[in-house]
Amino acid sequence: MLRTNETTPSLCSFRTAAEFEGTAGAGVLGAVRHGDRAGPVRWEHGRPVLPLHMVRPGVPEVVEVWEATGPVTTGEHRGLHYAHDGEVLFGAVDLGPSAGCGGAARAAYLAAFDLVDRLGYPHLFRMWNVIEGITAPDADGAEVYTGFCVGRARAFDESPRPMPAATGIGALGGGAGFYFLAHRSRRAVHLENPLQVPAHEYPERYGPRSPSFARATWLEPEPGRDRGVLYVSGTASILDDATVCPGDVVRQCQVTLANIAALIGPENLARHGLPGGWALSDLRRVKVYVKRPGDVPVVTRLCREEFSRRAEVAVFAVDVCRPDLLVEVEGIAP
Repeated sequence: MLRTNETTPSLCSFRTAAEFEGTAGAGVLGAVRHGDRAGPVRWEHGRPVLPLHMVRPGVPEVVEVWEATGPVTTGEHRGLHYAHDGEVLFGAVDLGPSAGCGGAARAAYLAAFDLVDRLGYPHLFRMWNVIEGITAPDADGAEVYTGFCVGRARAFDESPRPMPAATGIGALGGGAGFYFLAHRSRRAVHLENPLQVPAHEYPERYGPRSPSFARATWLEPEPGRDRGVLYVSGTASILDDATVCPGDVVRQCQVTLANIAALIGPENLARHGLPGGWALSDLRRVKVYVKRPGDVPVVTRLCREEFSRRAEVAVFAVDVCRPDLLVEVEGIAP
């Protein structure tokens, strides 16, 4: 993980395992442990924590901490562990084995939709789906991710609502996990990229149901306090709907970063009726996923050249959602 001494206010922070243990839950809404083993969601210091298998033994764990802004209430609902502070809701669930997880994905998404409705957090703004063997064949010969996408799409069919920013990424083991965030009062605007076909409109050759997410979500500002926060979905080397530069990790990384730059820039925000805009150097809390471990140094160098020294960047050597994709990047522009 690349870190600096400079920090910027954000709902999210990356911490070492020792730093997280030292908080004893103070100021924490929920957390995700990107470590060398996965498991069911558990309570740590009274907060929901999802362990994901994202690093190999001996590689330091990265704890993604979502911070609370007020007193926290916790609970469980239809398999989900959740916490909320009056403004933000964090929820997480272990989906079990990734092969054939479409039914579990549908159930988890419907549980999340029911929870946000019951608790009054209508503005879903970010989701993550972490799936072991994401491009591996399922029992019926289709990709694991294809089955997941079918289950997720059925949940949106049964409980229609806007699709927020999301990431669908591989894991080194442990089946599949899902976590999400929703806001009580701040409006969410979901953005598409002018360089890419919306994922939910992909042609059928990519699977019977398209991935259900937006390319980014803008969360409106608190009055007089900021200009909002932009949550960038997992982004890869895709133009229109096709993978470009297969086999070339340098070019794929460059195309990925150019896609993000177009997505978050002022011209695209204006297309969505939003003011302002961001550059790559504005991103914070960046996660970079690299398919081939040997490509980590070059991808890390390319990202260092584009992101600010104030950015925290966590790099994981895991599979990406298409066999011909080598890099995926997500981040937050506060």
